Amino acid sequence: MTQTGRRSRIESFSNPLVKRMRLLREKRHRRAEGLFLAEGLRIATEARDAGVLPKWLFLAEEGAAHPLAQALVSATLASGGEVIDTTPAILSKLSGKENAQAIVAIYAEPKTLLTDLDRNTAPIWLVAERLRDPGNLGTMLRTGDAVGAGGLILLGESTDPYGVEAVRASMGAIFTQRLVQAEWDDFLPWLRGGPGQLVATWLGEDTVDYQAVRYAAPTFVLVGNESQGMPEAYAAAADMRVKMPMMGKADSLNAAVAAAVMAYEVLNQRRN
Repeated sequence: MTQTGRRSRIESFSNPLVKRMRLLREKRHRRAEGLFLAEGLRIATEARDAGVLPKWLFLAEEGAAHPLAQALVSATLASGGEVIDTTPAILSKLSGKENAQAIVAIYAEPKTLLTDLDRNTAPIWLVAERLRDPGNLGTMLRTGDAVGAGGLILLGESTDPYGVEAVRASMGAIFTQRLVQAEWDDFLPWLRGGPGQLVATWLGEDTVDYQAVRYAAPTFVLVGNESQGMPEAYAAAADMRVKMPMMGKADSLNAAVAAAVMAYEVLNQRRN
């Protein structure tokens, strides 16, 4: 494999590249740079397997000896990226964690639009409206990966999917799932421009049991905001409003859990 990138060593906190990359923990700098940060050999390997390689790969001596790390280094250099040998202290500075993992990778942020999606490539798509918790976002990406979903569509002012916490929670699914950020007024016309059944998880009236429905591919599973649910108009626009039985005192499920229950019901119907 021909190496076209370069490898260097950085040990100073005052290095301009270190200063620049540590700012990626802030949303405004991520947007300005069009870059985001991911930490850990597992996530970086998931990205490599998905055909996504970092622009910069920082690694400490402890991590560099691992066979997967060596493969990642070779692939990064071959793609024209830069490999930087550094110290655990600088990795901590980049990630914001005291006990940082031995690898921190910097990736270009994808700019995927609704019009870039081919809805027919997968029978399941997840849609979340104003999802605020990065852990929930990461969990939904992992769920989508597990059920073979095409991707996740975020509607409205959702948490930044490329923030460190969301990337970490996705456990690499940020690289295997298509991810689109859009507004409802753009999403609904796009959806109605082709095949697709929109199914809303809804606590209001006019609902049916989620297992009493035969879902049609592609199924778009819509969940609302963690604390407020979704606007009534969104639920009204759905082809189906479904509800999961609540046998205890709680009146609703966590948004990511509800999406997972729904996604597996749709998957199980396909399997059966």
